[in-house]
Amino acid sequence: MIIRKLFKFENAHIVRNCSTTRCSENLHGHSYKVEVLLESNYLDHGQMVYDFGLTKRYIKELIDGFDHAITLWSGDDGEYLNDMKKHSSRWIELPVSPSAEQFSRVIFLLVERVLECTGMVNGEREVQLHSVIVHETETGYAQGFKEDAHSKLMGKIDFRDIIFSKQVQSEWSDGQLWESLLNKNLMVNPLKV
Repeated sequence: MIIRKLFKFENAHIVRNCSTTRCSENLHGHSYKVEVLLESNYLDHGQMVYDFGLTKRYIKELIDGFDHAITLWSGDDGEYLNDMKKHSSRWIELPVSPSAEQFSRVIFLLVERVLECTGMVNGEREVQLHSVIVHETETGYAQGFKEDAHSKLMGKIDFRDIIFSKQVQSEWSDGQLWESLLNKNLMVNPLKV
């Protein structure tokens, strides 16, 4: 069975080297919708694949980190990167260009890591991330699967090369969230606030 949770955020970016100059040479923004699809052949004690309430802390907070932020590609011009960081407190730096395709891969890796590090609390079994769909516009989206997220052919994404600004991290309910995810530390109960 597959379940879906929808998240939304507003974000700005430049997608270098794409076909259109509007996108490749100009800072612009989108109202993103992100669908996280989870799957399992089992139901928990509440007869659910995974309680949607469990997504409200770590998964929601990580995705919300992109809200009202600028997403930067670490391979961009150094002066541009420094200027954006100088004039914006909310930014995320990625080792890949922030296209919808790459957003789906990055968010897949983030959600996958949260699931790996979260202790299941209600008999959840074999809950897997099926895919992540990132709607960049009303008419266009990219859907990323596990093989896409881990594909070196699409650009290597090392978890340690994803950088959230201090302001973004300061808004998370757990000040050690990113460090815990980097080190794959177990977060025993995702509901404990």
